[in-house]
Amino acid sequence: MLPLVILAAVIAVMYLARQVLIPFAFAIVLSLIWSPPVNWLQKLHLPPLPAVILVVVVSLAIAGGIGWVILNQLIAVVNELPDYRQNIHSKIVALSSSSNGSLSRAAESVQRISSELSTPQTAEPAARLENGKRNLSIRNQPAVPVPVQIVDKPTSNLDYLAGLVRQFVGSFALGGIVLIFSVFLLIERQDVRNRLLRLVGLSQLNVMTKALDDATQRVSRYLLLQFAVNAGFGFVIGLSLYFIGLPFAALWGTVAGFLRIIPYVGTMVAGALPLLLAIAVFNGWIAPVMVFALFASLELVLGNWIEPRLYGAHTGVSSLAILVTTVFWTILWGPAGLILSMPLTVCVAVLGRYVPQVSFLHILLGDEPALAAETQVYQRLLAMDRDEAQGVVELFLKQHTLVELYDSVLVPALTMAEQDRHKGAVDGVHERFIFLSVKEMIAEFSDYMPLLPPPSANLLAASPSGRVLCLPASDEADEITAAMLAQLLEGEGIPAIAFPVGTGMHETFTLLQPQADDVICLSALPPFAFAQARIQAQQLRLKFPACKLLVGVWGFAGDVAKALDRFEHSRPDGLAVSLTDAVHRLKKQDDSIPGNDVTT
Repeated sequence: MLPLVILAAVIAVMYLARQVLIPFAFAIVLSLIWSPPVNWLQKLHLPPLPAVILVVVVSLAIAGGIGWVILNQLIAVVNELPDYRQNIHSKIVALSSSSNGSLSRAAESVQRISSELSTPQTAEPAARLENGKRNLSIRNQPAVPVPVQIVDKPTSNLDYLAGLVRQFVGSFALGGIVLIFSVFLLIERQDVRNRLLRLVGLSQLNVMTKALDDATQRVSRYLLLQFAVNAGFGFVIGLSLYFIGLPFAALWGTVAGFLRIIPYVGTMVAGALPLLLAIAVFNGWIAPVMVFALFASLELVLGNWIEPRLYGAHTGVSSLAILVTTVFWTILWGPAGLILSMPLTVCVAVLGRYVPQVSFLHILLGDEPALAAETQVYQRLLAMDRDEAQGVVELFLKQHTLVELYDSVLVPALTMAEQDRHKGAVDGVHERFIFLSVKEMIAEFSDYMPLLPPPSANLLAASPSGRVLCLPASDEADEITAAMLAQLLEGEGIPAIAFPVGTGMHETFTLLQPQADDVICLSALPPFAFAQARIQAQQLRLKFPACKLLVGVWGFAGDVAKALDRFEHSRPDGLAVSLTDAVHRLKKQDDSIPGNDVTT
């Protein structure tokens, strides 16, 4: 519970100290935007202070110039509105004439009913007599109280002007604080970084360095992507409005690109201005509808499909986390949190990635799969959902070979099932369902030709020229892995036979006597792989001393040499730890033999 308590305390501090933290967060983002040109100027041997001042002055001049042009264009739009007075008047008349329609009558009915329900009613005082006399006269009813409504004093023009001045001064002061923070962060960024590293501790120097670099790269990448997306959005809007015929199309495209910095809300504000102008300029309603559809469709495609995937792939944050954290930061910090939601979420996700105490943040926000493929398969089989487990297997198989699917997904899933079975955590119904489902999956891959990666070594003294007899060491899970090995060998052109579990060694080799050139492969799956494999190996060594013996302990990660010593006098000719390893040991490596070429 300690990490959750710390997280709650941090959120409370961020809310209470938002007046200081919001300008500082904006300053950090602004310093990241200005850092590349400052670094470039410093590489040209310009001192830090002049480089920062030059970048800031040029940026403010460009922003002021663009703002001045936009303001003049907006003034020109306002000045041209009287030219469209007749068109605006005709639209107002058209809307007024439609007030007698069914929709207007329905609205009036709803308004009338709501007013009646909201009006306080007083019931007549009734005195029911036993003989059935009528109610007392209405004159005895008390007077209905008159509702009192408090009306604010009308604001004068001077009060309105003072409110505007206060808002302007507040915004100007906030911008000044952000600018001052940004300049000092750029000038003293090395000192700030070193102090932060010292605050964390020299023992965490490596982790903190990686976290800072990772967060900086991800946030910078996001800002670059956002600039590219917003620029493309503004270009498409301006070009489309030009073809629609709306005046000042370039202005509206530029405004849309800038306002889209504010997620969701910026597009609505940017679309409202050209929509109102289209209503005023054009005679009919086709052009306004086209303008509305243009903004709505682009925002739906970008905001709900392209941006979450694009930002998630390049920032390490999942698409769902982007949407959820946007709401969270907006509630916490208001409009400023809406603008800063993505950079803040990236920093939080990086923090959870490198700090073990808050690793749950990386699990919740990161774009990495929450469960590995083998865990997903086993979990869905436990839920008796074979279709979804099959979907995970097929998705993995699209990018990997069949032997990689067996080694990386199905064998580990069977290992987890065996561990739970020996602990008594899986009942008989689920056990049979899991084993049957895996067998069905293997049967579906019988016609699949695996493409094995090149072998590292062939550790058997001689390649088999006969058959490979695949025997399970103990139970049904070993039988399934033996069938996997036999299927892979058949796909490589090696004759292989898989034997079922439950038949003793005498019954197994009654009709099929191993030859001297045959190889017996014993398949064993943890957790009790070595105990059963050693017993079977002793019996096989006594009965067929001339045959080569290969033991497969699938998923074993220990020392192979020490593992072979555990077999003592029944030591096999080789020990394979994966199906890939076993196939490479058994596959003929002689390229001169036709039909036995090795894929390299």
